[in-house]
Amino acid sequence: MSARIPRREFLAGIGALAAASVSTAPMLEGLALPQPLGSMLRDDAALPQNKSAQDTPDRKSESSTAKSPFRIAVINDEISQDFGRSCEVASREFGMQWIELRGMWNKNILNLDPKEIAEARRILDKYKLRVTDIASPLFKVDFPGAPQSKYSERHDFKADFNFQQQEEVLERSIELARTFGTDRVRCFDFWRLPDQAPYRAAINQKLKAAAEKAGKHGIILLLENEGACNTATGAEAARVLAAVTSPSLMLNWDPGNAAASGEKAYPDGYNLLPKERIGHCHCKDTIQRGKENYEWEAMGRGIVDWVGQFRALKRDGYRYAVSLETHWRGGGSPEESSRQSWAGMEAILQKAEAL
Repeated sequence: MSARIPRREFLAGIGALAAASVSTAPMLEGLALPQPLGSMLRDDAALPQNKSAQDTPDRKSESSTAKSPFRIAVINDEISQDFGRSCEVASREFGMQWIELRGMWNKNILNLDPKEIAEARRILDKYKLRVTDIASPLFKVDFPGAPQSKYSERHDFKADFNFQQQEEVLERSIELARTFGTDRVRCFDFWRLPDQAPYRAAINQKLKAAAEKAGKHGIILLLENEGACNTATGAEAARVLAAVTSPSLMLNWDPGNAAASGEKAYPDGYNLLPKERIGHCHCKDTIQRGKENYEWEAMGRGIVDWVGQFRALKRDGYRYAVSLETHWRGGGSPEESSRQSWAGMEAILQKAEAL
C-alpha cells in the first residue's frame, strides 16, 4: 500500500468524500442526507431498493438470499482485490444483495481517492449491491502507554495508521459510511495485551468516546471480537458491552474468532451476549491442530456449530448481516476458496432454515 497519509492530505480526503456523498449518483437516489453528515440509515425502509430478480436474470439464486431473515454478504477483498470481479462473483454467482467493504485495488478502503470511490459506487450500482458496513481498521493499533503487543502489526489488511491518526480514521470512516449508504463502521479495541487490566478502563473510555462521536452522525460502531485484540471471545465481549453501554456501540460477533481463541463460540460464548447489542456477524470456520493451534477452514468443515448459531440468531430476532469472511485459502486462490466456503455457508443456512 501507499505510505501513511499525511494529516493535511488525510483531511483533504475527508472533504472530498463529503462532497462526493451529496452527489446525485444513482446508488444513493432517494436518500436524505442533511448536513453536515446526514442521518444514517437504521432500517430497510430507508434504504434504496434493489431491482427485482427479473431485472437481473443472470443473478444466481437471488430469490433465496432475498428471503433470508439476514443480510447475506461477503467481505469484498476475501474474493479479489479487483472490486469489479468481487462484486460480479458476490452478486451473479453467489446471488447476494449485500457486500462488506474493507479494501480494493490493493488499498485499504480508507486510502481510496475520490475517483476510486466514484468507481466503486458505479460498480456497486451495476451489480445492485448494498453495503452492510465499512470494515474500518479503527483502533487496530497499540494502546498508548501500554507495552507493545506481540500481535502488533503494520499493514494489517493494507492499513498503516498509528494511534495519533485514529481520530482521523474515525472521521474518514464516518464519511465513507455516508458515501456508501450504510450506518455501520467496524472497529477493534487495540492489539492484545498479556495483562489488559491496568488499561481496560481507559480502553473502554476510548470506545465510549468514539461511539458517542459516531452516534452524533447516526453511525453505529461495531466492535469485532478478534483474537489479536483485547476482546477475543464472547465472554470478553459481554464484559465490554456491559461497561460501555452506548447504543452506538454494538458487537460484530465473530464465532470463528472466538473458537480460534479457545472458546466454544456457540452456544457458550453466544449465550453470554446481550442479543440486542449484536449488530453484525462474521462467518468463517476453524479447526484445531494441537492444544492451542487453530487453522482457518471452509465454512461447515470446522468446529463452529454454525447451524445452531444461525438458528439461534434467527430465533433471537437478529436481522442484520451474516458476512462471509473466508480467511481459509485451501481452495488454491482467494476466489475459489471463497466459492467453496460460500457453498458450505449456503448449505448451513439452508439446514438452519435461514435461506
